[in-house]
Amino acid sequence: MGFQTKSTQGSSLSRRRFLQGSSALAALAAFGGASVLVPARFAAAQEAFGSILSGSHWGVFKAIVEDGKFVAAEPVAADKHPPEMLEGLPDSVYSASRIKYPMVRAGYLKNGPQANDAARGSEEFVRVSWDEAINLVAKELQRIKDEHGNEAIFGGSYGWKSVGKLHNCRNLLGRMLNLHGGYINHTGDYSTGASQVIMPHVVGRLEVYEQQTAWPVVVENSELVVLWGANPSITNKIDWILAEHGGMEGLEALKEKGTRVIAIDPMRSETIDYLGAEWIAPRPQTDVAIMLGICHTLANEGLHDTDFLDEYTVGYEVFEDYLMGNAADGIEKTPEWAETISTIPADVIRQLARDFAENRTMLMSGWSMQRMDHGEQAHWTLVTLASMLGQIGLPGGGFGLSYHYSNGGTPTANAPILPGITATGKAVEGAAWLEKSGLASIPLARIADMLLNPGETIDFNGGKVTYPDIKLIYWVGGNPFVHHQDTNRLVKAWQKPETVIVHDMVWTPTAKFADIVLPANTSYERNDIEQGGSYSLRLMAGMHKIVDPLFESRSDFDIFNAISKKLGYGDGLDEGKTEMQWIQQFYDAAYDQGRARRIDMPAFNEFWDSNEPLVFEPDEAAMNYVRYADYREQPLLEPLGTPSGKIEIFSRAIENMNYDDCPPHPTWMEPVEWTGAEGAKYPLHINSAHSKYRLHSQLSAAANLRERYTINGREPVWINPEDADARGIVDGDIVRVFNDRGAVLVGAMVTDRIREGVICISEGGWYDPAERGQPGSLDKYGSANVLAVDKGTSRLAQGNCGHTAIGDVEKYTGETLPVTAFEPPPTA
Repeated sequence: MGFQTKSTQGSSLSRRRFLQGSSALAALAAFGGASVLVPARFAAAQEAFGSILSGSHWGVFKAIVEDGKFVAAEPVAADKHPPEMLEGLPDSVYSASRIKYPMVRAGYLKNGPQANDAARGSEEFVRVSWDEAINLVAKELQRIKDEHGNEAIFGGSYGWKSVGKLHNCRNLLGRMLNLHGGYINHTGDYSTGASQVIMPHVVGRLEVYEQQTAWPVVVENSELVVLWGANPSITNKIDWILAEHGGMEGLEALKEKGTRVIAIDPMRSETIDYLGAEWIAPRPQTDVAIMLGICHTLANEGLHDTDFLDEYTVGYEVFEDYLMGNAADGIEKTPEWAETISTIPADVIRQLARDFAENRTMLMSGWSMQRMDHGEQAHWTLVTLASMLGQIGLPGGGFGLSYHYSNGGTPTANAPILPGITATGKAVEGAAWLEKSGLASIPLARIADMLLNPGETIDFNGGKVTYPDIKLIYWVGGNPFVHHQDTNRLVKAWQKPETVIVHDMVWTPTAKFADIVLPANTSYERNDIEQGGSYSLRLMAGMHKIVDPLFESRSDFDIFNAISKKLGYGDGLDEGKTEMQWIQQFYDAAYDQGRARRIDMPAFNEFWDSNEPLVFEPDEAAMNYVRYADYREQPLLEPLGTPSGKIEIFSRAIENMNYDDCPPHPTWMEPVEWTGAEGAKYPLHINSAHSKYRLHSQLSAAANLRERYTINGREPVWINPEDADARGIVDGDIVRVFNDRGAVLVGAMVTDRIREGVICISEGGWYDPAERGQPGSLDKYGSANVLAVDKGTSRLAQGNCGHTAIGDVEKYTGETLPVTAFEPPPTA
């Protein structure tokens, strides 16, 4: 589907259809698993085609199998921009890190559950049979329920679950624990923890997981595109479901047209180079100050759209008083003021304001700016800036928060929605990830707080949350020892529960900190079905089993089914249906939708046997979709979901919460630590951008991909030549990056693609402590979150602060320490 620009005046997708077409597929959660034999008819098809259709977060592909071994993944013709990460899929199946058998920590197996167990993460593991493992898990779930109640069970399942509508291990875990009487769940995610709370107050919508103005509209109408902390040519290689990479087609069309692009980012990203964008490199964590300086210029020079502000927003007058220094702080937010904070020259900031106002401007923001202390302010200020420009709802103008995620902006196809297995056993109306499950929830990024401070009450979005006293953690589909901030604090917190149970395919750092480890198979060792394109819905594919499950691995579906039956819940989890019966049920439901909407689809057997994905195309309305066009055209008939029905630059609801760390209008607030602070303890900001070769920590176990980017076997750290020279560091050195929270060893990559005063270690590197299980141990491989601050963004959202970290770097001269992150623990 190449993009062809068309007139963008006129029709747009209805709100109802948009919500069905995008939010319903922007799910947030965990991993997956399951396996039965490939149907005989497909075995014949495999022989005929010489390949097997399947899919992943990196795209739909054909698997090449030789002598029963998965040897290559070839992209399908419908994917015009397949990523190199597909090359790592076979390696991920046969990784030396695979968990082969059910395993139990030796001390746990010998002595039983113990609270405050400092041996967790350091002891060897003992192999047990599946019967022993299932009995042990069921017995422990029952003991905790009987002695402490279900409120003592935490169903931890945050992460990028393997794709598939059946083998959704987050929902399967919730389904099993709900049969057992309930559990403590989580609210929010690590990706957008601050924005998904503040945006409903500002625009009445979640915003961060919703469709953007369509790329063809942007290409035709945008005269200036601003990439603010976003690197879509890398982050759009992946999708929450099957990736179809339509966002790259949009970038390609933008480049071919020669549209002016400005990128505001402390790193010169791959997207900046691809588009030939103008690069502005601010001090990290100062985006709000720059935006305020731009807003000040718009107001001071009369460039703001007062008619738009009057008709479509509330509270601008209060915000302007703050801008002009008429508020309590008495500080005028001039470009010169912003320069002292951001280091971007005042004249550059002033010119940005003029350029934004003189052109049809699309502000494309990433999420990194809200993963910081006071992160709520960043996107609130961005929306305010867009409101002052007055282009929201116009073709090619306004703002977008998801152009870099799951290929947002790719026109939504005329396609049915595949249902999937649910945690509650009930059908979910609308967005699947909004399904309510569990007895209560905590803000996700506060898990270490919860474990360390049972009974403590915190503020959260106008309410109160009291931390439960967790005795058992059941974690599937995630890797908190990589994705949670301040790893050494988490190590201490992880000693508190009596039991930790983990399912995974490979020995992640989290699996190594478990008591009971159950080997889940990969999505290439079972059958499933999935759609492609969280926003586009363009593809639908049968995910056929490529090889038989390795070793003694089982699907999460089979594991939870066995545990449910052991607990006496009969067919409560599987409802007496086989894997293929579930898959056909999901497809048939989509097929019925298609018939009702006159969408041509084959019957299930034909679909499953075809070895090709279904491809759906967008209609004219989808190609011409303009976000907020309905609101701009009819603000009274299409009001926003805020109390006023308008964009809230000033929020009365937030004012009533009276949070000192989240004022009722966009505000510059100093982060808890940053290099611009007077007397800052460390001179370097530690950035943690996405890696080119993995999805967070997934595919780290694929050795053939890892060898492409590691330096001396470790994660690379980008460092500016000036900072390297000052420390006697040269390209390829092993260096130690450190602050008060910990230290990591990484390999130096000296480059002018990062501004002076900033270093970058990509997030997702596996935690590899030199002293296993010990808080404060040196990380030998380079996990960025060892160094990050673990605090809530504010009392409003309690989001994570993964991009709030300062530290220093030095050449490492100590004993050479071997990397063991990707080796199984002793005796495993």
